Amino acid sequence: MPAEVPKRVIADIRFIGRSGGAVKALRGFKKKHHTLPDAANAVTNAFLGRLCQGELEVEAEKLFQTVRSELGYKRRDITLTLTSPQAVLSAKDFTLEILYVLDAATPTEFAVTQTLLDLKDGDFARTEKFNAIFAGRFSELSFCFKQGANVEAVIDAIEGLDETRAMRVDYPSDCSECTITVEGVDAQVRCTDSSLDMVFPRAGAPRELLAQFTAVRSAFGLSKALAGLMD
Repeated sequence: MPAEVPKRVIADIRFIGRSGGAVKALRGFKKKHHTLPDAANAVTNAFLGRLCQGELEVEAEKLFQTVRSELGYKRRDITLTLTSPQAVLSAKDFTLEILYVLDAATPTEFAVTQTLLDLKDGDFARTEKFNAIFAGRFSELSFCFKQGANVEAVIDAIEGLDETRAMRVDYPSDCSECTITVEGVDAQVRCTDSSLDMVFPRAGAPRELLAQFTAVRSAFGLSKALAGLMD
């Protein structure tokens, strides 16, 4: 886990990238034989798994070869498991999952989520080769809390700051979560009782996202209650 991530309160860190497309554009979809799904459920997602297998195999194998060669991994250092609609690249320094699912709101579209997790070394996340491989791939950072967070306390802490402080908070009436805007940080910061998530307007490399997290952590230091999330 990167050094600037507080291990006392954070159980896990994940880099997340999202993309998608039209089901009918998948190479496995045959217009004369297949019908577009009208709902997202276990059956239609299994159907998607058959349709996207070609794309997933090509994408996962390309990534496997790039990671293996660029990072100098040997056979024992890296494996690729593919069970469409998911592929899991397990390397000695990290794990990357690729998952295809139907869009729940528009089941004629599919979503692809790439999740990098189990990062073993923070310094490794800043290396040139690692960031070149994953440049422009991730648009979210997700930090899972070990013991949870009190969202109302987070809201109160931000609202209790001097008005000149460069943070703003928005939240629904049930205070189930809150969205924090930090001056100078492009990402929106979403806090729930189980995680702190940073959602960026554009995808970047891991070290770019971590740099923004460092700025958020510095801003949280303005309040003792907020700093407790980042100790």
